[in-house]
This record gives sequence, structure tokens and C-alpha cells, in this order.
Amino acid sequence: MFSFEFMRNAYTAGTLIAIVSGGVMGGVFVIARKMAFMTHTLSEIGFAGASFGMFAGWSPLNGMLLFTIVSSILVGGRLSGTNESRRESVISAISGLFIGLGILFLALSDQSSSYATNILFGSVVGISRADVWQMSILSLAILLVVLLVYRNLKDASFDPTGARANGVAVNILGGVVFLVLLALSVSVAAQIVGSLLIFILLTLPAASARYFAHSVSGMMLTAVGCALLGVWLGLYLGYLTNWPVTFFIAVIEAAIYGIALLVNHYQSQITE
Repeated sequence: MFSFEFMRNAYTAGTLIAIVSGGVMGGVFVIARKMAFMTHTLSEIGFAGASFGMFAGWSPLNGMLLFTIVSSILVGGRLSGTNESRRESVISAISGLFIGLGILFLALSDQSSSYATNILFGSVVGISRADVWQMSILSLAILLVVLLVYRNLKDASFDPTGARANGVAVNILGGVVFLVLLALSVSVAAQIVGSLLIFILLTLPAASARYFAHSVSGMMLTAVGCALLGVWLGLYLGYLTNWPVTFFIAVIEAAIYGIALLVNHYQSQITE
């Protein structure tokens, strides 16, 4: 399997994606901030960006980065300060707009339907060495920023009231900065699972981890482990069967989440 360059590239990229999306910028902070719906929106914005990249003659990843980062900067501060119902309405409107733009750019680019499939569902074969290097640089940049703002980001996500009392710029750090980091994570992870199913790695591993760990760092490590298991095993099964890798990743992560629910239910029965 590893004699093929595209599989070596896929495993390298998948490992980076699992670390960044599964724990560092995945559901640990997304779930804490109750913004899982935003991952759907950024994935749809990423779809429009990738389509625009193809239309403009760029790589899909560069188009994703442009659209998701600009959108995060524009709406981040406002979304963090709005109530939940209004925030969901704004997100729904933005999602619809960018889905329409993505379809338009695909039509104007005159590309075959396989390009649209790769954008929506990912493509292991399409990952080149240059893509791996670009994803590596982006992943390292995300890790570095998270390390620098980890304490304040954790406080802004889990205890915004206390963070404000301690002088933390919650609206900026928890709004714009958080969403820009999330946008980078979406753009990186979409190369494997595609823009349509990006929320798999951005939510399910951390959703499972909260039943196995009781600290933020423990949740992050557990989520990374769950994401790595899903990505590595999904790539292996995809290679053996020639079935879509995303299908296996989705099934594995859903199964892990189901196990986590059963364990939590069993533990709650014992304590009672």
C-alpha cells in the first residue's frame, strides 16, 4: 500500500487533518461554543471557494482559503455577539448564498462532474506532494497560533463571563480569531473528506471524547486519537475495497460516538 505515492501522501495529509480537526481546532471548542452549525456553513463557503478557485485557474485549496478566511473575518465579530436564534438565521442565509455561488462557479468553469465530486466528497488520489506541503504549513500555523492563545481561547470558549472579567477580548478571540482558525481547519480537512462532510472530523471525535475525558487537554488528546483511528482505518479500508474513504471515516466516527454513548449510559446506571 505504501509503495504508492498517493497513499503515502494521503496518510501524511490524513494525519495532519486528524490532529488539527479532531482535537486542536475541532469540536472541543466548537461544541463548547455551541457552533457546530457554523462548521456546515464554512464547509459550504469552502465549496464555493473551491469552485471559484477552479473557475479562476487556482487550486481548490487556495480558493477555499480565500473564501473561508474572508468570510470568517467579516462575520466573526457579529456572530459572537448575537443571540442564538438570530445567529442561526444569519448562518442559514450565508449558507444558501454560498451554495448558489458554488454551483454557479462550477457551471462557469466548464469542468467535468468529477471535479465537483472531488470538492464535495474529497479525493485521496488527487492529493499531490505539493498539497501535502501546503497542508503541513497550514497545520503548523494553526498549531502555533492555538498554542499561543490556548489559555485565553479556552477561557473564552468555556467561561466567557469569567474571561471578560479577566480582561480577555472575548468577541475578538472567541469570534474572529476562533472562526479564522476554524476556517483554516475546514480548508485543510476538506482535502480528505470533502467540503460536504467536513463536520464529521470537526465534531464527532470531540463529541465522543467528552464522554471519555474530563479536562480540556484530555478531551483534545482523546479527540485526536478518535480522529486518527477513523482516518487511518478509513484510508486502509478504502484502499482494500476501492470504496469512498469518506464513507468509512463517517461510519467509524459514528461507531465510536455510539460506543461513547453506551459507555456513558452504563456508567450512569452504575452511579445510580
